[in-house]
Amino acid sequence: MWILFAVGSAAFAGLTSILAKCGIKKTDSTLATAIRTIVVLIFSWIMVFIVHSQNEIYQIDTKTLFFLILSGLATGASWLCYYRALQLGDINKVVPIDKTSTVLTTLLAFIILQEQVSLFKVIGMILILTGTFLMIEKKQNTHQTTGNKWLLYAIGSAVFASLTAILGKIGITHIESNLGTAIRTVIVLIMSWMMVFVSGKQNEVSSINKKELVFICLSGLATGASWLCYYKALQDGLASVVVPIDKLSILVTVLFSYLVFHEKLSFKALVGLIVIVVGTMLMLF
Repeated sequence: MWILFAVGSAAFAGLTSILAKCGIKKTDSTLATAIRTIVVLIFSWIMVFIVHSQNEIYQIDTKTLFFLILSGLATGASWLCYYRALQLGDINKVVPIDKTSTVLTTLLAFIILQEQVSLFKVIGMILILTGTFLMIEKKQNTHQTTGNKWLLYAIGSAVFASLTAILGKIGITHIESNLGTAIRTVIVLIMSWMMVFVSGKQNEVSSINKKELVFICLSGLATGASWLCYYKALQDGLASVVVPIDKLSILVTVLFSYLVFHEKLSFKALVGLIVIVVGTMLMLF
């Protein structure tokens, strides 16, 4: 069953990137992240009450709470980097780099969680890195003011995302997954709005385009659904298997980036995508 939750996580995650891109054409990415986090927070706490796990909050031990907070901070950092990268770069360039968190997560799962790394997983990691390299191309019509900043933000997103998975796995070992997700989201909300006020973007809330606001909220709903599926799968399954399945969301993202934004893949990038998918599938064995 946890495999199905992992697949669901991938589908919703793929939609999240597209919806978010539609919502940050003019809206500052940090402000958009803070707004969509509100939607995710509401969504996640509704699920807590639906499954009646709210009473477990009084039973959370210090260690679990500590790792949930760390996971929330890592998530917040990953989101801020990811959506800034999306705002500056093309989706089909940013997403492959973000998905390299699969490799780092697997390595950390081996070191920290002592999950086994088979020959298939080693080959898979090599293929994912190779495919990512093939998909990274110079962004067309790049403004000098942005340069390759999107690349740095995308790499930061991948690093923090891998830390999120490991810390999240440790944090939800002794807690219902929906409650764990809701608590982590509170941390992300606090962190993201702190960043809004630090950067002085709070005054821009009233001037956000209504159409973009709708897309931002929809991306929040997609994220909430993805999270709930992801952490349920993570709670019941192996982190080194759940994460690769989740990363197959790249197929959904690339497909919709072509349909919605007309972002086309070159032959080299297409080969890279195929290599990434093959590598990801190998990591499931």
